Formats: sequence, structure tokens, C-alpha cells
Amino acid sequence: MPGKNAPSAMARVALSCLLSGVLLGPSPSTAGILDATWTAPTTNADGTPLTDLAVYLLYYGTSTSPCPGSSSVQVASPTSSPGPNQTTSFRLSGLTTGALYNVAVTAVDSLGNQSACSSVASAVARPEFAVSPTGTVNFGRVTIGGVADQVFTVSNTGGGTVSGAASTSSPFSIVSGSPFTLGGVGATQTVTVRFTPTTTATASATVSFTANGGSSSAIATGSGAAPADTTPPTVAMTAPLAGATVSGNVTVSAGATDNVGVAGVQFKLDAGNLGAEVTTPPYTVTWNTMTAASGAHTLSAVARDAAGNLGTSAGVPVMVANASASATASAVTGPVISQLTLSVRSFGVTIVWSTNTRSDTQVEYGLTTSYGSSTPLNSSLVTSHSQMIRGLRPSTWYHVRMRSRDAAGNLTVSGDVTFRTRSDD
Repeated sequence: MPGKNAPSAMARVALSCLLSGVLLGPSPSTAGILDATWTAPTTNADGTPLTDLAVYLLYYGTSTSPCPGSSSVQVASPTSSPGPNQTTSFRLSGLTTGALYNVAVTAVDSLGNQSACSSVASAVARPEFAVSPTGTVNFGRVTIGGVADQVFTVSNTGGGTVSGAASTSSPFSIVSGSPFTLGGVGATQTVTVRFTPTTTATASATVSFTANGGSSSAIATGSGAAPADTTPPTVAMTAPLAGATVSGNVTVSAGATDNVGVAGVQFKLDAGNLGAEVTTPPYTVTWNTMTAASGAHTLSAVARDAAGNLGTSAGVPVMVANASASATASAVTGPVISQLTLSVRSFGVTIVWSTNTRSDTQVEYGLTTSYGSSTPLNSSLVTSHSQMIRGLRPSTWYHVRMRSRDAAGNLTVSGDVTFRTRSDD
């Protein structure tokens, strides 16, 4: 346009932020956008019709007077001769989400003549897309070999078409919903992230969403849990041998193993417990055969692990031959002591026995067969007897023997019985 003045300034610049109503707080890392709309000029500065409009220069920035300035984009005019109230729009991208921007525009003709700046319009940059949830997403505690899924929702908040993808790192993975394409404000896509733990350690990884040059992220975290222990221990009797004839004090032992660890071994005599559970190896107890009737009996062991799984050994048949005890009993005129049981704890023991006639109750005890201590005499004449001994030392072998005297003054003293106090209760 040789000889012509520069085009007149535009009447106005209108900015609009078309934020979707479902926007819940965009991630700061997401690139922001603004949609600028302005009305085209129709005349030159001298009032003549504008016939050679070439481009617009759209200035923007966070300063109050962005025009003219260093940040601008060139927008081609759709026509060289705009008509009345003709508008042009352009989307500014790569902005800082949540920041307030000021925008103004100038018109440039085909000879490079530039108009004055329009009035300034202001708006806050919005994201093109949003992701929910944000921040740290906890997948919880998951058994090794299992999986846990969390769903993220990507929303189009800027309009137009938003295309992108999600990514993360092991032990997390994207199982569905990526890549995604969202057409129009309000369009959504769910993205499923899976946690597959391989160790019991706590794991974390960044879940990244990128689209149209912007990005958003969340932190995924979770921990692995060891599979439940369902394997019972293995236990086998090692002494006495099957078919053995036993009498007096006999060592009863077993070997036990477990995939995690043996918590204890309980020996059995026929259907009842033989002594207290042994919680540390070697797994052994001393059995005084005088507490059992002569004849056939079965010994076995039950091993327990920390998860409560039980393993039972094969039974070992033995023959109890209390010949000397029987001979002694036949010559004794005092009460017959039988059905002896001991309930052992770490600091004491309760001893229970029966007599065939009504008699009193007392127990001698000590670290050797010399005993040295005794319980107070209970002079009540009964057939069911019980004595509790307190103040013993944990994990210590003790000797005891029972005393019962009938109304006629006949006294029976049992044979020596040994037991070991528990290490704890």
C-alpha cells in the first residue's frame, strides 16, 4: 500500500477462558493455554478502506503492558479486506498454568506497516488437560505374586483435541487407557495403572501424563507382602526307637524342620501331652515311665510354626515295663499314687495326682535327688491331690516326688520325677 498510512488500531481484543466445570485443580506442571479473540479493523488510519491486511501480531506476557514486546506470535489474516465485526481467534499455548496474562494485538499490512496496540485484555492461563487423582496415590500392601490397580482419569479442559499417553516404571505399569485422544471440553479417558510387587520393600514411581506439549504427573507408591505361610512343619521321632521296652527316666526326642521356622514341639504320650512344649532345639523331654501304667503306649510329637500350621509325626509304639515299681507297690501298705500330671511354666509347676485311699498331700522338690525343699503339708484326706510350686528358675531341670499318708499313718513316697521349666510363658 504505497503512500497509505498504517492501518487503524483495532477496536478491541477479547479473551475468553473456556474452563470446563469438572476442572478440579490442574497440576502446576501442565502447560497452560489462552484463547484470544479480536475484532478485525476495516479502515486505515486515514479513514480509507483497508484492502491489504496481511497478518496480526499477538503480544502477550505477565507484564501490564505487553504490547509491543518481545513475546508475540504472528497470526495470518484470513482476508485482506475484513468486513464489519469480523473476528479472528488464536490459541496461545506453552503458558504457565494459573498465571495471569495480559494480551494485546496489532495489525500489519502487506508493506509491513503496523498499527498501534489494541487495548489490553487479561485472563488466567488454563491447562489443556487435567489428571485425577494427583499427588501421591497409595496402592497399599499387596501380596507378592498379586496385583493392585488404580484408575486415573484424564480430562480435556481446554477444548479442541488433546492427544497423549501415560507412562511409569517398574514395579508399576500402564495396563489400559494409553495412548488417549480427547475431543472437546469435558471428554475423559480412564488410565489403569497396575502395581506388581516382587519384594517386600516399599516401592514408588512417577506416573507421567503428556499431551499436546504439556505434562502432568502423580507419585505411585505401594509395598509388597510375603505370601501367607500355609506349609506345616515336618517332624519325626528320633528316640526311643519303635518297639523299645522302656522303664525309669527315658529321653524322648524328635527332629523338626519348617520352610519358615519351627516355633515349638509338643510331645504326646498316647492322647495326652507329655511335658510342656519345647520351643528351642534340641527338641527333647525326659519321661518318667512310673507316671504311666505298664504295657503298650504310643509316643509322638506335634511341631508348630509361627503361622499356626501343625505337623504330626508318626507314632512310635513302646512297651513300659515298670517291674521294680510293681514289686515295690505290692509290698507297700500305704496309698497307691497314680495318674500323675505336671503343668509346667517358666517360674513354677502344678502337680496333680490321685491315690486309691484318702490321704494327705505334700511334694518334695529341688535341683537334685536330695530335693531340699517341700511344699506345706495339706493334711486334708482326699483322693485327688494338687500342689503348686512357685519361685522356680526358667529353663531349669528340677526333681520332685510326691508324699501321701493315709488316716492309718501309712506313708507312700513316689519315685523321682524330673521336669524342665519353660524359658518363657
